[in-house]
Amino acid sequence: MKKVIINNHTRQTNWYVITGGPSSGKTTTVNILRERGYITTMEHARHFIDTQRLKGKTIEEVRKNQLEFQLGVLDMQIEQENEIAPHVQVFLDRAIPDALAYYRFLKLNEDERLTEALQTVSYKKVFIMDYLPLKNDYARNENAEAQKKIHQLITEVYESLPFPVVHVPVLPAEERVDFILNNL
Repeated sequence: MKKVIINNHTRQTNWYVITGGPSSGKTTTVNILRERGYITTMEHARHFIDTQRLKGKTIEEVRKNQLEFQLGVLDMQIEQENEIAPHVQVFLDRAIPDALAYYRFLKLNEDERLTEALQTVSYKKVFIMDYLPLKNDYARNENAEAQKKIHQLITEVYESLPFPVVHVPVLPAEERVDFILNNL
């Protein structure tokens, strides 16, 4: 796997990434962190689907052009990360490097937008959630094999970056949050 090159002049941030494959408890974890008073962000793939559904598109139409879908999600993620001050402690529900894992999973060519965004990312620490039993819903349509492959690719991408990575074991949701907070 090719190593991602990060710009040496990247700013230091106080941002923590909560990531992992589909159905790994990311959003549940982020919601508990928010309930405990921490600043958090939303997960953009689901948000992108929801905004497109409001425009009258079906989920099938949204997902039909995977490159367009991935670019839409990436643009939302880039915009969000550009709006957060580096000193603010925030827990991100996924981050820009997740896009690279999905591009690789979907066998999409890495485009300039993704490459440029990856060169400027900076995270204090990355928490990769071990996956849970797969639960599909209107926005999540992967099977168990895809879940495991996406999780593997996310792990490879983040471990190729110069940020500390912590693997979060399967625990009850509140205990996972405690584990993360104890490993900041």
